[in-house]
Amino acid sequence: MNVLIVLAHPERASFNGGLSDVAADALQAQGHQVEVDDLYRQGFDPVERASFYTRREDETHFATLTEQREHYDDNALPRDVQHELNRLDWADLVIFQFPLWWHAQPAILKGWFDRVLVYGGRYSGSMRYDHGYFRGKRAVLSVTTGSPRQAFQPLGRAGNMVEWLWPMHASLYYVGFDVLAPQVSYGIQGGGIRYQDASAFHDQLERQKDHWRTRVPGLYQEASIPFTGWDDWDADGMLADHNPLRWRP
Repeated sequence: MNVLIVLAHPERASFNGGLSDVAADALQAQGHQVEVDDLYRQGFDPVERASFYTRREDETHFATLTEQREHYDDNALPRDVQHELNRLDWADLVIFQFPLWWHAQPAILKGWFDRVLVYGGRYSGSMRYDHGYFRGKRAVLSVTTGSPRQAFQPLGRAGNMVEWLWPMHASLYYVGFDVLAPQVSYGIQGGGIRYQDASAFHDQLERQKDHWRTRVPGLYQEASIPFTGWDDWDADGMLADHNPLRWRP
């Protein structure tokens, strides 16, 4: 496989950086080709702006989707965006490695979605969900959190992790990816907050790295998260009456 690791952490020597290295080493040991896309190190600009578009359709009003579509059609997208698109086209599997900050991915990664998954080029009204551009490719989130696992259960103080990750999972499926169950490394304490002493914390980090190292080689065989698709919906975009998911408890 060709594997792209999209790393979104400002410190390369962080635990997130270490998990990227673990994945890269495990995959390369199997003979896979791996690229690490370090968004902070390359200085990726996450803010979409009119100045990126040199052949404006409308000089008086910046319509983001229109400019993305037209510049894609004219092969005139911003160079950094085209570079990211080329990497995604190359990859069979994309691993997103990032910490949860303020209930979501870091801004640099959210902006990556805003700018790179261009309208017209990577999705449209008819090119999405199970008809998406990236169908046949796989994606997985590898996420770190500060609080322990118990906090992210449905009745935990932080709420259900399934709901926290839904926006990214839904976005990836929207453009056609087969989305795998996430790898969540809980309890990565920092900022003076401590749940255990330094020795126990170090041992925990090593166990979490080992867990990821063990899982990574089999990612291409795992079943993906089930989503509904075009054949499941009626003309109004609702689950059809015959769909069994309508009748789950």
